[in-house]
Amino acid sequence: MSERTPARVASMPPTPAKPAAAQQIVPSANGLHTVQRGDTLYAIAFANSLDYREVADWNRLESPDRILVGQVLRLTPPPGAVEIKPLDEVPAPSARPLLEPPLQREPQAVLLAYSEANWAQVSAPPAVSAAPAAAQPAPAAAPAAVPPAAPASASSAPVDGWLWPADGTLAGRFGAAGGKGIDIVGQRNAPVKAVAPGKVVYSGSGLRGYGRLLIVKHAGEFLSAYAHNETILVKEGDSVSAGQKIALMGDSDADRVKLHFEIRRYGKPLDPLNYLPERS
Repeated sequence: MSERTPARVASMPPTPAKPAAAQQIVPSANGLHTVQRGDTLYAIAFANSLDYREVADWNRLESPDRILVGQVLRLTPPPGAVEIKPLDEVPAPSARPLLEPPLQREPQAVLLAYSEANWAQVSAPPAVSAAPAAAQPAPAAAPAAVPPAAPASASSAPVDGWLWPADGTLAGRFGAAGGKGIDIVGQRNAPVKAVAPGKVVYSGSGLRGYGRLLIVKHAGEFLSAYAHNETILVKEGDSVSAGQKIALMGDSDADRVKLHFEIRRYGKPLDPLNYLPERS
């Protein structure tokens, strides 16, 4: 009687563990944020409608471009912190009417009765005091040398005009249903363009509800944001010019193909239609 050889059981290779999804940035509920891999100070401030300069100041950061994974950032001002406001929000000084000097309704001269003594008093020549020595003018200081002005970079040049970021149909407006920007519905992979010269300060998918997001910093502390992209064509640190193609339109983290576009200044959302040119 022959012995049967037990069938070999094929060993299955172990299934590789899926990498943990990166934690997305959401508005803080306790005024703190723990830095995760891929976070930038601009994105953290953007998610919490704050000015990145204030967050850097509150946390005594030497540079807004350098934060560490695991670092806990405070998102509320410490006691005695100075709030940063744009100059155009400072109230103008109130005008006050000029006060007229009071009128003298009585004569200032004194009438003296005629007498030899009074006549001698008023007819005597006035006493002449010794003139002070003329002060010698100080020698003029040599004018200080003025260093040559540094050439303006793309992110420091003034914003003369804004361009539309994409072609399409305006489907969502600022303030409607709590919207912080506008929605432009278009075709997948349609070009998304920078609205003004600037520098890319965030590129990624770390903000919940924005999908693949780009944030560009412009002159005057303006930020522009481009959300739900299919593909991002630039990286953090890149300088971009007005009208440059920086992404392709998509539907990442959205219910349809569209571009969600925002303009912010000092962390506060602004209505983009107040800055973009009128369409014909």
